[in-house]
Amino acid sequence: MNVKGNIVDILNKRIFKGEVCIENGQISAIREVNHGVENYILPGFVDAHIHIESSMVVPSEFAKIAVLHGTVATVSDPHEIANVLGVKGVYFMIENGKKVPLKFNFGAPSCVPATSFESAGAEINADDIKLMMENPDINYLAEMMNYPGVVFDDEEVLQKIEHAKNNNKPIDGHAPGLRGKDVTKYITAGISTDHECFTYEEAQEKLQKGMKILIREGSAAKNFEALIDLLPVHFENMMFCSDDKHPDDLLIGHINQLCERAVAKGMDIFKVLQVACVNPVNHYNLEVGLLQQGDAADFILVDNLKEFNVLETYINGELVAKNGKSFVKSVPFEVLNNFNTDIKKVTDFRLASSSKKIRVIEALDGELVTNNIEADSLIIDGNLMSNTATDVLKMTVVNRYKNETPSIAFIKNFGIKEGAIASSVGHDSHNIIAIGVSDEAICKAVNLIIENKGGVCAVTKTTEKVVALPVAGIMSDQPAEIIGNAYAALDAMAKEMGSTLRAPYMSLSFMALLVIPSLKLSDKGLFDGNTFKFTSLEIE
Repeated sequence: MNVKGNIVDILNKRIFKGEVCIENGQISAIREVNHGVENYILPGFVDAHIHIESSMVVPSEFAKIAVLHGTVATVSDPHEIANVLGVKGVYFMIENGKKVPLKFNFGAPSCVPATSFESAGAEINADDIKLMMENPDINYLAEMMNYPGVVFDDEEVLQKIEHAKNNNKPIDGHAPGLRGKDVTKYITAGISTDHECFTYEEAQEKLQKGMKILIREGSAAKNFEALIDLLPVHFENMMFCSDDKHPDDLLIGHINQLCERAVAKGMDIFKVLQVACVNPVNHYNLEVGLLQQGDAADFILVDNLKEFNVLETYINGELVAKNGKSFVKSVPFEVLNNFNTDIKKVTDFRLASSSKKIRVIEALDGELVTNNIEADSLIIDGNLMSNTATDVLKMTVVNRYKNETPSIAFIKNFGIKEGAIASSVGHDSHNIIAIGVSDEAICKAVNLIIENKGGVCAVTKTTEKVVALPVAGIMSDQPAEIIGNAYAALDAMAKEMGSTLRAPYMSLSFMALLVIPSLKLSDKGLFDGNTFKFTSLEIE
């Protein structure tokens, strides 16, 4: 089979008219041939760091949509399902991904549970990591988010890193805001990447000290604008990633969107495509072709090098998508879960107090980081209540693995004026998170999640809407198109309820992510990410 077009040879920085010859899934030859075809042929896109679980579909369903956008491979951290089901969950993702053409490259989650300050469904220790690192299906040690453990020489953390080194597998980082001598020590330990930089200066320091920096643009965390100006100088040491991509966003686009935005800023096409296609393959030693003779025939056709509208996607020489139609088929799989908590009562969400001021989580749109602020209390009948007038709303995290008293906090900037929203997608331990205007609404939303053994929902006095996520309580057993559209409708409902956030459910899912400063809530209590200690809700 031969495919004609304008061939974009990133490695040699040239574009020429030619044809790609494919035999047995490999590129047997690339010839310069004069023809009238105007399309461009280039290597497929690679997402250099993504949690497939955040798309709310299993890998095989993710692949059906991703290939439409020219994605041929991912570097995937199964951290989310591992926190629910442990090693068993990791291998579920690997085996499901093997059933479709897209080249998933899974790592061994390094931090399960992410901290000792929350309740997860499983644990992966250093001995587990040793066995996983020896498995050829595991490509790397996934993000080491316990950066204090690295900086302060935690023995278990250092053992996990050593097992990766012994197997010559890359080690991913996660160190938001880490600077100076602490980041130097973190890098010296062998950690080679970071996708958590949210300022130009932070990313520049890490690049100068030898790290590879990933420009992240997901559904919640959006760091493209903050970091993209580093690309022209540091393109050899940068990659694109989404980290977390909700299903409605995945239907619209993927890494192709970041290429379009970078080129629109006047950046050199070869530098942009090296970041999008080449660097992840080289850094992670991926078995992904780069449009060279002898490579696997992994490439895409686009109509131009500005919008990157994908016309065809090939993986191992197989046409997997064409003109907006995916040829990746749905596959059967076993539905695994771990949901063991009972229906809650309204009184479970009451919090008696006489404090005049409370500590409040301030959510920031498009950011995982939050602020730690103070607000006046609203107390009715001795119970701390949501205050819609000041947009300080009650929030809860409910342990989904066993029956425990829900933890309570307050949050600002969600903007909800009626009802409640809830989700069992709650990084990192995936307990139930809910925010609402009243205890009754919060209880109703939480119970809807429990009844479905996982999902995302919105409730008002007159309407209930839920997207069930029965696979580990974080993924659907339905096709991506169905879940994407259902999620979009739920997102719209949350905004009709008053939320002004661009992605309210994605933002909600990170409000229990303790490893990101400043203030978060776990099922065990309110947590200060700067001091890495629990803190009090009541101030005075």
